[in-house]
Amino acid sequence: MAFVINRSLVRDPRRFRQRCEAAARSAGWDPVLVETSPAESGLGLARQAVAAGASLVFAVGGDGTVRACAQALAGTGIPLAIVPLGTANLTARALRIPTGAGRAIDAGFRGRDRVIDLATAQTGAGDVIGCFTAMAGLGLDAAVVAAARPPDKRRLGWIAYAVSGLAHLSHPATEFTVRLDGGEPLTRRARCVVVGNGGLLPGGFLLLPEARLDDGWLDVGILAPAGPLGWPRAAARVLTRSRRQDRTLERFQARRVEIAAATDLPRQIDGEVIAPGRTLTIWVCPGALTVRQPG
Repeated sequence: MAFVINRSLVRDPRRFRQRCEAAARSAGWDPVLVETSPAESGLGLARQAVAAGASLVFAVGGDGTVRACAQALAGTGIPLAIVPLGTANLTARALRIPTGAGRAIDAGFRGRDRVIDLATAQTGAGDVIGCFTAMAGLGLDAAVVAAARPPDKRRLGWIAYAVSGLAHLSHPATEFTVRLDGGEPLTRRARCVVVGNGGLLPGGFLLLPEARLDDGWLDVGILAPAGPLGWPRAAARVLTRSRRQDRTLERFQARRVEIAAATDLPRQIDGEVIAPGRTLTIWVCPGALTVRQPG
């Protein structure tokens, strides 16, 4: 088995490696430990582990490390275990994986397997960006992610995203065209469009209450607050987990989502900011990933 470790998120790398090795050997596994770098997010490392015969892979880090390992394991049937060390940890939260490293490692070795969906994203030019497990977006949400500074995330945790969000409340609305499963296009003037395999925001707030990791659907949110009461209404619906539908926050489900904006906008995939653009196409890959969660 392999641990793919984001070293930048580990306070004492040497001690942590020893802890991982001891836990693996205690559970009867022969461990290999590899570390990500600015040039290697974990995708290549996880693929190398699979090629070497690993039958269990741990993603040790944040949502970016999880996404990279998930893409490498897609369709293999090899379980992905998660040790959440990042700021948002959206997939780990959805799977109810403990936040403490020791308990998360134990869940990875002693938990149960669960098959979940993945989503695949590509640009309008046809370039496939890759798979993701949690959420992608075009517009305000990506601007908020981009503006959350790493020092603030280390110091404040998910609150860094809230601070960034407050600073971007004036982010202008843009005209979007959204096509669901090849149907008639929806035209909306909105702040952002998000597509989730899961429904959580940083901090555990639920944006897409119908989202399930294993239901074979993508959940789509179109956020369009307007006027002095727009943002309070949107915030109230998220905080109360309301399923109410109106133009402030519309929600849909589809298996394929095509988004086009009238201008170039920030884009993000599981918290990773990609080049700005006007389009994003996303489709679901049902049952593509096996994950390990507490039994």
